[in-house]
Amino acid sequence: MDSAKNNILARLKAAQEKRGEIEVESPDFTSPIYLPLNESLEQEFKTNLELIGGQVIFCESKSDIAYQVKLLCLEKNQNHLFCTDPILQDIIKDSIEIVSDENSFTKLNIGLTGCEFLVAHLGSVMISSAQISGRRLNVFPETHIVIAHKSQLTDFLDQAIEKLQIKYKNKLPSLISNITGPSRTADIEKTLVMGMHGPKSLIVIISEEPI
Repeated sequence: MDSAKNNILARLKAAQEKRGEIEVESPDFTSPIYLPLNESLEQEFKTNLELIGGQVIFCESKSDIAYQVKLLCLEKNQNHLFCTDPILQDIIKDSIEIVSDENSFTKLNIGLTGCEFLVAHLGSVMISSAQISGRRLNVFPETHIVIAHKSQLTDFLDQAIEKLQIKYKNKLPSLISNITGPSRTADIEKTLVMGMHGPKSLIVIISEEPI
């Protein structure tokens, strides 16, 4: 028994000596964290958001935004939407009925908000509690329409966070979050369910004209 044991140990030792030392290369901390983006920020954002079930619409002007919002409401078979942002209300006021009172909130199907930034690398919409629309309107409606200007596009998440810090300085909002596509979960039997914890549909309208 001892000879068999010694034989095994001797073979393991010989194999270890034959293998030699394992060299571990030091990581290059100067190399980029992310892979480079291949398209314009608008196209990169559109590609990445639509890969996860979102929708992106490009508009030239405010009147075009109003028209697209009206078409989306018709498509969803809705004749009004919920919006509390006066700037956005002014853009769409002649195209669709707007509701913003508290009594109508629990009955809303389509919510319209702005955002802080759009992160092209992730296809994500960055929002915060400092926005006029607050917290609820980003998660409650079945369809969430976001209106943004192309200047709000950023390449990667760290740039969006840096811009947010510059914008708010020492008074960062109490909630900062990324919306990455429509709400979905596969917790139950790995079956994908849309809209379980938020909107079933996320639509981002990107405007050429300043909002």
